Amino acid sequence: MKTIFKQLGVLSSMMVLLSCSPKVQQATPSNVSSLKVMSYNIHHANPPSEPGKIDLDAIAKAIKDQNPDLVALQEVDVNTARSGKINQASMLALKLGFKGFFFAKAIDHEGGDYGVAILSKYPISNNQIHRLPTQEGTKGEPRVLATAEVNLPGGRKIRFGSTHLDAQKNDTNRLLQVAEINKITAKETLPFIIAGDLNATPESPVIKIFDEQFTRTCSDCAFTIPQINPTKTIDFIGFSKASNLEVVSHQVIPEHYASDHLPVVSVLKFK
Repeated sequence: MKTIFKQLGVLSSMMVLLSCSPKVQQATPSNVSSLKVMSYNIHHANPPSEPGKIDLDAIAKAIKDQNPDLVALQEVDVNTARSGKINQASMLALKLGFKGFFFAKAIDHEGGDYGVAILSKYPISNNQIHRLPTQEGTKGEPRVLATAEVNLPGGRKIRFGSTHLDAQKNDTNRLLQVAEINKITAKETLPFIIAGDLNATPESPVIKIFDEQFTRTCSDCAFTIPQINPTKTIDFIGFSKASNLEVVSHQVIPEHYASDHLPVVSVLKFK
């Protein structure tokens, strides 16, 4: 009997101690201090060395090897005949385990759609497609800017964009399109990161206009095209000057098989 009372006394003491102990605080998501961003023109997952072949796994590997938080893709096929009637944007998101993806159609192509896409490790919302202008009579291919609100841990939000400007030799449509992008960005209240194939080199009038609104992640920008012995830079990552961001690093990735462009990766951090 004494033993039982003794055990009860010990148990009672433990309960008192537990009730007096400080409550354990539940872990809350910490703010993200940096973001790794990739821009990649994937050439509809057709390796230039293998005409007609679609190798989405090679694109997925090129992205996975860099482990980015956000990816801006260009030349993406959705349900086209040439790509086997698959949704390349959703399949890449699935292969990479990304929480968010958004495809923005620019044109009809071979029974499906062709355009740009966004992949995100974090949830996205408020997706938008902005139609970019082309001058009448130029026969310019329609182009778009895709944007999405990225919901980061800790409650922070940013807006992320993917675009692909006109590819004609003359700057006419690119100048109109970059001016429209600057106009859209000027109305944005969130930090805005943009990435894409601008089809313009750093010294061009197009990039000079781009630089009015955005800070590029490179000043002495390495070449991004073609994938073998590249000769010019046309793929960029930038952020609006009002964004509370700064560049940690910028790199062009030497992936020479999967696409006719080299992927570009930048790390940005919040100030």
